[in-house]
Amino acid sequence: MNLSLNFSTCPNDTFMFYALVHGLLTDKYSFEVYMADIEELNHLALGGKPDITKISFGVYPMLFDQYQLLDSGSALGKGVGPLLISKKSIPLEQVKHMRIALPGEHTTAHLLFNRAFPEASDKRFYLFSQIEQAILNNEVDVGVIIHESRFTYQSKGLIKLADLGEIWEGVSGLPTPLGGIAIRRSLPDSVKKEINRLMGNSVSFAFQHPDSTMGFVSQHAQELNLEVMRKHIDLYVNNFSLSLGNDGRKAIVQLLNSSRQVLHHFDENAIFVYEQHNPL
Repeated sequence: MNLSLNFSTCPNDTFMFYALVHGLLTDKYSFEVYMADIEELNHLALGGKPDITKISFGVYPMLFDQYQLLDSGSALGKGVGPLLISKKSIPLEQVKHMRIALPGEHTTAHLLFNRAFPEASDKRFYLFSQIEQAILNNEVDVGVIIHESRFTYQSKGLIKLADLGEIWEGVSGLPTPLGGIAIRRSLPDSVKKEINRLMGNSVSFAFQHPDSTMGFVSQHAQELNLEVMRKHIDLYVNNFSLSLGNDGRKAIVQLLNSSRQVLHHFDENAIFVYEQHNPL
């Protein structure tokens, strides 16, 4: 069975998907792979194009009718949230008056920013890798950074104003949900459960054979520094990536139900593909 599969070029995704897309786990499924920035992936999912795709949790309220979320392959945790940065210290109460760069309208970073600074209005959307330079060029006053930028902003003379994940965790007491793997709701339940197991096994393979994945990771990384790539993987790939568990599912549901886009109350029984994978 051939399925279309979209995921980002970021090290955490290429690390987790390595075994699956290189045919190391099954010959029952083949995958037509497309890789792009997370906001492009969000837009493609909104168009209903891929069978399986990485998405921002921030866009899922608009995808609920078409997609479910896998139990494996997510990025969430504590200390992983998007960072609000600037060239100079700015009181947080003044952020609402600033020009703000964000990594995509449908990203979880945008949702978390809206929760923390609901009165901010001058928001400008950039590719995540362009936000640091937008600040340095004085196109904006502050920016929300994700992915590899978390490890490079200080070397460019930029400073952290706030950690949006810490703000969420302080209010909710739960880990910060960032992104997950969505699968087309219309696929047979047996296929969705098998893909969920395979995704978990692919993450398990990466944990057990990290060096095997690094060529693929390096090939697609925006930041080619090996230390940065490993820090990126260590930050975003964790036990929640193997299985969301109760805390992970609770965090996602609570975040979704806090979204301005929510038209109804989300119930986790309707969101997740539950069957657990069998670790390698």
